[in-house]
Amino acid sequence: MPKRTEDRSPAPHTADTHDLIRVHGARENNLKDVSIEIPKRRLTVFTGVSGSGKSSLVFNTIAAESQRMINETYSAFVQGFMPTLARPEVDVLEGLTTAITVDQQRMGSDPRSTVGTATDANAMLRILFSRLGKPHIGPPSAYSFNTASVKASGAITVERGNKAKAQKATFQRTGGMCTRCEGRGSVSDIDLTQLYDDSKSLAEGAFTIPGWKSDSQWTVQVYAQSGFVDPDKPIRQYTKKELRDFLYGEPVKVKVNGVNLTYEGLIPKIQKSFLSKDKEAMQPHIRAFVERAVTFTTCPECEGTRLSEGARSSKIKRISIADACAMEIRDLAEWVRGLSEPSVAPLLTALQQTLDSFVEIGLGYLALDRPAGTLSGGEAQRVKMIRHLGSSLTDVTYVFDEPTIGLHPHDIQRMNDLLLRLRDKGNTVLVVEHKPETIAIADHVIDLGPGAGTAGGSVCFEGTVEGLRASETITGRHFDDRSSLKETVRTPKDALEIRGASANNLRDVDVDIPLGVLTVITGVAGSGKSSLVHGSMPTDADVVSVDQSPIKGSRRSNPATYTGLLDPIRKAFAKVNGVKPALFSANSEGACPTCNGAGVIYTDLGMMAGVASPCEDCEGKRFQASVLEYHLGGRDISEVLAMSVTEAEEFFGSGDAHTPAAHKILDRLVDVGLGYLSLGQPLTTLSGGERQRLKLATHMGDKGGVYVLDEPTTGLHLADVEQLLALLDRLVDSGKSVIVVEHHQAVMAHADWIIDLGPGAGHDGGGIVFEGTPAELVAARSTLTGEHLAEYVGA
Repeated sequence: MPKRTEDRSPAPHTADTHDLIRVHGARENNLKDVSIEIPKRRLTVFTGVSGSGKSSLVFNTIAAESQRMINETYSAFVQGFMPTLARPEVDVLEGLTTAITVDQQRMGSDPRSTVGTATDANAMLRILFSRLGKPHIGPPSAYSFNTASVKASGAITVERGNKAKAQKATFQRTGGMCTRCEGRGSVSDIDLTQLYDDSKSLAEGAFTIPGWKSDSQWTVQVYAQSGFVDPDKPIRQYTKKELRDFLYGEPVKVKVNGVNLTYEGLIPKIQKSFLSKDKEAMQPHIRAFVERAVTFTTCPECEGTRLSEGARSSKIKRISIADACAMEIRDLAEWVRGLSEPSVAPLLTALQQTLDSFVEIGLGYLALDRPAGTLSGGEAQRVKMIRHLGSSLTDVTYVFDEPTIGLHPHDIQRMNDLLLRLRDKGNTVLVVEHKPETIAIADHVIDLGPGAGTAGGSVCFEGTVEGLRASETITGRHFDDRSSLKETVRTPKDALEIRGASANNLRDVDVDIPLGVLTVITGVAGSGKSSLVHGSMPTDADVVSVDQSPIKGSRRSNPATYTGLLDPIRKAFAKVNGVKPALFSANSEGACPTCNGAGVIYTDLGMMAGVASPCEDCEGKRFQASVLEYHLGGRDISEVLAMSVTEAEEFFGSGDAHTPAAHKILDRLVDVGLGYLSLGQPLTTLSGGERQRLKLATHMGDKGGVYVLDEPTTGLHLADVEQLLALLDRLVDSGKSVIVVEHHQAVMAHADWIIDLGPGAGHDGGGIVFEGTPAELVAARSTLTGEHLAEYVGA
């Protein structure tokens, strides 16, 4: 009998040894030759202060290279239609898998973009109604508010061989777009009382439009001397013809003081000169005028549904597509579950899964007709996650950018479960995060730092969560930080009265927001916080609102241009050197002629990634050589723009370069924790948290007495939250009233007064469930916020 061999486990297959993503020598943005190994099929969290290089490593290196390599698998023809991506600055990247990024980028604010159109839900609903809707009105396009009805008839010439034959042709397409508002749901109107005072004549200065002075301004002279109206007659006494010519006159040539100019009605003139421009790029006083002058009202024809009468008349079980889109998604999911029609069974199953994913991810309170531009950063990110939840793909790398933004502590557990579920399906999950609750569930932690900007870009720690806690890194030291409740709270000086607030899901809310103190508005996501502080404030409340809307700016924009800091600097340079201020602008006369002040030359290589190389003439300094000969305090303009905010604050604070106006703005930038940014750093390279704090610094100089901040801890490291609390205290102590919408328990604990909305989200929210001090909220534990805050402070 042959001798039995021992049972041996087979040697591991070579294919199973590739279980790491190796990054070697990453130098993107501020990364300093970073080399790390990330375990696959695990949850890895990247931590570190804001600006330490987390996004540069995860998004701009790992995810970007994965995307670029996938694009390269397509033919050159197809690549010509795809975004071109340059190879990141890294020596070696091994073990990459397909990367799916789910970032915080706000969804497009196109007026026709809604939650339903941004996901597949609307497309499936349109097919459903085109199959089951009674009366039947046409194909799916007949239910789309983005499709207009079109009819055309005529002749076409068809050429075959040597013959050409004319044929009659007709074309018809049924769309669902409301013809009055063109699918926008609202119509805009111009408030004439904001344009002029009709009790005055043009000669008396009737116009109240910024910059329109009656005596010298050419535009005003065109109206006064056009011959269409009497310049000495009050506007309210104009005849019907005069008023029509004044407001809606067609463009015609007129002579004013011997000069040929164009006259056109006031309404089209305002639309061209103000309303067609980007509101964010306007000067503050012009923007305020536009917001006053233009009013948006619900379209009277479609009642805000955006749909034509035909699309609204077709119904399934007495529900039209407009009714379905207006329902909260959790209610719509129940309605769809009640439909049983074998002919559309696969469609109902797919629609059901999509709607259930909304509910599962905590967005059941949204409606499909909610405009996409009104979603917060956190909501937009979770909407993007929906298409991945039911995916059968495995061995994919999912990359998330702070997925807990905008989430109440109660909802963070649900988000954690989703991340773990993606991992357990065999995927690699990479998360950039600051919240300790999410860092705690990591299999592997990579901490970057030690500081921000040029002081960051290195790996400070790699290992387990326990190892991070024990490490001496900033994240490790602050990981278990807990703010305690204030012993004494400030006494309000007055109150801001809000009466009968009913924006979105608010249920006729009456509330007094105390002034002269730090008030925090809390509640689960979708409970009505933003509707209260942004949509219900009295118009005369003198409010400065700092929300999370993205900063508009190209790669030519930087902190110096955005904050207005460059103006006093240019003037100081011009005064000392006796030349024009425009010379010290890289976007004006001082620009290097070779690169037009960009500092780099962009070479477009068609389907391949374009190449940006430093300009050889100005060596990337962006200015003409002659401009760099002018100095202020021993530095030229390019050296000043290369300074960090902290250096510049010292530079402009005393000595030859002493410039009080510049120093004041720099002080504010240091106050909000942006001392490490360089003045000339392009805005496109700033993180989300940095942009919001830049916006806050800009608004700190505004005259308003009430500041409304929307989640200012977004993108802030645990260590920076203390600095933010100190800043909020300084604002209140200087006489301002500060109202903060926030989920971070450290800010709640630090408040003087808390207003908690809820109890749930959507139609389960919209009411005030608690008003009082943080200590009273903790003692009562009557709300979800109270329970989590009590747990946080260890009460």
